[in-house]
Amino acid sequence: MCGIVGALAQRDVSSILLEGLRRLEYRGYDSAGLAIINQQKLERFRALGKVQQLTDRVPLDQAGKIGIAHTRWATHGKPSETNAHPHFSRDRIAVVHNGIIENYREIRENLLAAGYEFASETDTEVIAHLIESYYEDDLYAAVKQAVDQLRGAFSLGIIATGDSPALVACRRGSPLVVGVGIHENFIASDVSALLPVTNRFVYLDEGDFVVLNAEGYALYDSAGKPKELEITVSERTGDSTFKGNYRHFMQKEIHEQARAITDCLVGRIDTTTVLDSIFGSESEAVFTQLQNIQIVACGTSYHAGLVAKYWIEAILGISCQVEVASEFRYRKTVVPKHTLFVTLSQSGETADTLAALRNLSSDNYCGSLSICNVPESPLVRESSLVLMTRAGPEIGVASTKAFTTQLVSMLLLVISIGKLRNLNESRIASIVRELIELPRQIEQLLRLDAQIELIAEDFIDKQHALFLGRGEHYPIAMEGALKLKEISYIHAEAYPAGELKHGPLALVDSEMPVIVVTPNDELLEKLQSNMQEVKARGGKLYVFAHQGAKLDQSGDDVVVEMDCETSWVTPILSTIPLQLLSYHVAVLRGTDIDQPRNLAKSVTVE
Repeated sequence: MCGIVGALAQRDVSSILLEGLRRLEYRGYDSAGLAIINQQKLERFRALGKVQQLTDRVPLDQAGKIGIAHTRWATHGKPSETNAHPHFSRDRIAVVHNGIIENYREIRENLLAAGYEFASETDTEVIAHLIESYYEDDLYAAVKQAVDQLRGAFSLGIIATGDSPALVACRRGSPLVVGVGIHENFIASDVSALLPVTNRFVYLDEGDFVVLNAEGYALYDSAGKPKELEITVSERTGDSTFKGNYRHFMQKEIHEQARAITDCLVGRIDTTTVLDSIFGSESEAVFTQLQNIQIVACGTSYHAGLVAKYWIEAILGISCQVEVASEFRYRKTVVPKHTLFVTLSQSGETADTLAALRNLSSDNYCGSLSICNVPESPLVRESSLVLMTRAGPEIGVASTKAFTTQLVSMLLLVISIGKLRNLNESRIASIVRELIELPRQIEQLLRLDAQIELIAEDFIDKQHALFLGRGEHYPIAMEGALKLKEISYIHAEAYPAGELKHGPLALVDSEMPVIVVTPNDELLEKLQSNMQEVKARGGKLYVFAHQGAKLDQSGDDVVVEMDCETSWVTPILSTIPLQLLSYHVAVLRGTDIDQPRNLAKSVTVE
């Protein structure tokens, strides 16, 4: 969500901070700001709206060699310049903050009694005043004392005026990295913010502090003891966050899916099977003993888990439960013996998913597995088994290639477990062949782009839409509805087609488009009956029909014929036209496609 950038260098850092914020725009935000120390004085610039609005306010002749910057996604207090970070205390302390301080009201009351004045509605401002109340000339000591009083999940960047310039940062439940340069060092929420200035990073552990000063940087654990962490050289490149010839990042990422899936498969399969130990050296022991699977995820990743449930139970005959992380983490659960705990996340930062992993307490879990797209993320570092999706940076808030590579990864998991449980070798080889053919089939489906763009015109003035699916295509319908509502702001719902007459049918009329994916499988006949129910009520059908699916269509139906046969990878293929439909509807409606209102890419708060 919120993005943090900080720098201490032997040159003006304003341009570094602004470029870092631009590279964090994908996370979602409503305002931006930066603060630098210039000639022993704190200077601050803030703006509501895009980073460009902030850039226009920052003079070109700045000379600050230490500074912090921030993109804010509102939690406490409406989006406004006053609520934008950094927040000051008595012109001595400046703070940027990602996360939520749960006990800020109590601290605020104490600070008001001590004579501090508040200018904003945020929980962050209490941090600045609390640090200032302890600050003499040792910023780290003041930050440590203040942080010990805070409850919640957060990462912080702090600078202060004084004789010895320093930047102090810390993390508790929210990610933060240190960028290591040559005679200059940096902090950021995400390595992408710092790739123009370094590719060497230190990933702070939970509860860690870092102090940047003229000599370099020093690390401390949560107890204040000095520590060392390994410097990691990132393989990500500085140009991976540019659109190229595409109009939007989402469009680019839709069209990158064939390559992303190819990358996901490279070195993990041969022509007939999945290679051994692709989930880690301990995976064989875990997969041999597991008897149940618990999948926990949020949003789009949750939909990927729901599809995987069909595969796991149909192919392996293993019980699988799938739950939204924000619900799972707060309820008492009954854990069957030998349960594998699986988390799915694009960013690896999702607060609820991370908390669910960290709160595992039952001895009945035989291991934890993360399917993730960001190798340096907390979720990856804290799971015992890992498979990276290799989708590459996904900038658009509405996930596309991260979703399809998650599905591919889950099929790899199914096969890997099946190999150890005597799954028929010919069946394994058949699924592997489908995976090998998948990128080519996706390229074929992307040729439907122009046809779907024309269909999208029917949705320009619509306010509602209904998506229907059966079997493993019900979660795909859910994903299609989510994409449409995320970026076009059309209210969309998904239902199992068999549930249509149990309520949703009351909504169907000539103004309610109904989108149906129709694989040529054993449920097609029943799905046809559900479609007739829609037509009998005057609803208009938009049907994405797989090869061989014979439909009872009328002149009012809009049918898109998909050149794909029914197979295990069919749900992945069915996703592509729904992504294209959502994208083109949003373009025609003129919404902010890559950064839709009120949403964020990395959901690092509850």
